[in-house]
Amino acid sequence: MIMMTNRALIEDIDRLDLTPGAAAFWWIGQMSYVVKIGPTVCYFDPYLAPKPTRRVPPLLLPEEVSNAAWVFGSHNHSDHIDPTAIPGIAKGSPRARFVCSRVNRARVRDLGVSEGRIVSLDAGDAHEADGVKITAVAAQHEFFDRDPELGYPHLSFVVECGGVAVYHAGDTLKYDGLSAALSRWKLDLAFLPINGRDAVRFARGTIGNMTYQEAVDLAGDLAPRLTVPGHHDMFAHNAEDPDRFRAYMDVKFPRLRYWIGPHGTRVVLPPAGRAD
Repeated sequence: MIMMTNRALIEDIDRLDLTPGAAAFWWIGQMSYVVKIGPTVCYFDPYLAPKPTRRVPPLLLPEEVSNAAWVFGSHNHSDHIDPTAIPGIAKGSPRARFVCSRVNRARVRDLGVSEGRIVSLDAGDAHEADGVKITAVAAQHEFFDRDPELGYPHLSFVVECGGVAVYHAGDTLKYDGLSAALSRWKLDLAFLPINGRDAVRFARGTIGNMTYQEAVDLAGDLAPRLTVPGHHDMFAHNAEDPDRFRAYMDVKFPRLRYWIGPHGTRVVLPPAGRAD
């Protein structure tokens, strides 16, 4: 597979025609994914800032993103609500709407997104428009850090569109009640962080996520049609070997499918019941 970048990547997304019930995604690093369902293109946590600490350079320039319908920012860390990516995408995709927590609405607005383009949610809230339903789920990024007035600052999102259900976890632990909260959906795609947490990272301000074992166990609880581990590639001080996820999944849930692969390549999930 050849990694696509810049205009070639955008053109690949635009050219792809999907049958009803199918979905496609392109991993662009960290927890950043482009997901296409029918004609609808979603950018989850797009991280495009060119920083020297990145092990994977940005695959896109923000202003090249001309096809976004929905842009998600799971929480206010710069690799999830990227102050470089957000204003560029807002300009390049003038019809895109930006989804975040109520806590982070002001942050997205301060990055140049007009109020009318921002959809801010709290855990349990749902928003429907243009054939897309978005439901927010609380995320525990080491802590819940719930604001008593505005709600949870860290969110995961379930997006339903064209008969496809996608779960993007953002950054979260596998906390008590998460599997139950997600059990109402029959998920097709689940994007889960696997970089974990420890005392050394926490002491230097690197906030934790679920471990690869916890991600496998969450996949076992939910049984999505395809699980995609992420957040393991970008920074040397906060990395994980996805082969550990692979080995644990193969042993514990051998019937569950997962994808581990290169950045900037197209992955198509056929409609349920079709041969892959």
